[in-house]
Amino acid sequence: MHVLTLPAPCKLNLFLHVTGRRADGYHLLQTVFQLLDYGDELAFESRLDGGIRLQTDLQGVDPEDNLVVRAAHALKAHSGSSRGVDIKLLKRTPVGAGLGGGSSDAATTLLGLNRLWDCGLSVDELAAMGLALGADVPVFVRGCSAWAEGIGEQLTPIALPSRWYLVIYPGCPVNTAGIFKDPQLTRSTPEITMAAFLGGHSHNDCEPVASRIYPEIARALAWLAGYGAARMSGTGSAVFAAFEDEQAAQEAAASVPMEWTRFVALGLNRSPVHSALGL
Repeated sequence: MHVLTLPAPCKLNLFLHVTGRRADGYHLLQTVFQLLDYGDELAFESRLDGGIRLQTDLQGVDPEDNLVVRAAHALKAHSGSSRGVDIKLLKRTPVGAGLGGGSSDAATTLLGLNRLWDCGLSVDELAAMGLALGADVPVFVRGCSAWAEGIGEQLTPIALPSRWYLVIYPGCPVNTAGIFKDPQLTRSTPEITMAAFLGGHSHNDCEPVASRIYPEIARALAWLAGYGAARMSGTGSAVFAAFEDEQAAQEAAASVPMEWTRFVALGLNRSPVHSALGL
């Protein structure tokens, strides 16, 4: 049977401002999603019996709760497809790192199965389906680095300058809900313009809270600051710094303390999933 193998790129939040809070408790945000040429990989093989099966080494997540399986069931229900799928997930992106690994896996599942099952749904339809799975899923479905507002679902594609990034995962998965519930989180940062962001006027409101709760994040930020402006991605715990070329990023990566996971990645404006599928 035909096997479709696709990447699931991770992302960085180049900044994250919390500008308010809705009546339903969701926080209003401004952020920029930077796609990377690093992430997970999924292989899809169609089944004729309608079953959905996931094979992965990821520990601590029940397969039926995995966003990949939930995305497959959502697409099957929406499209009425009678087909099933065997999915192999090669996990490279650390869990709880603020890199969007689970959301990207879900997006790649929607895009991949839409093709494998001949569903014929548009990217807009898939993005709407993805939003029900998680606020970060639509940016991966749409496949562009983007300026984001609302709860992160109002996306405007943005062309970012080519940069190499050193990303460090200090080994402590972060509970996102805990960060957003923390009473010390700033929730009233004034909105900024895209021009202000490009001019360097931004920060991450979640960084002080996460650094207080998880001292290892503060340690990683302090270490990485020796190589340039260091920032936490999303609600953490991964931290990153930008470099003009790969060699400089790789040289810094070689000095990262051994207890921390690290990788070097190129920032992308277009998702490799879209490239692979010809979207």
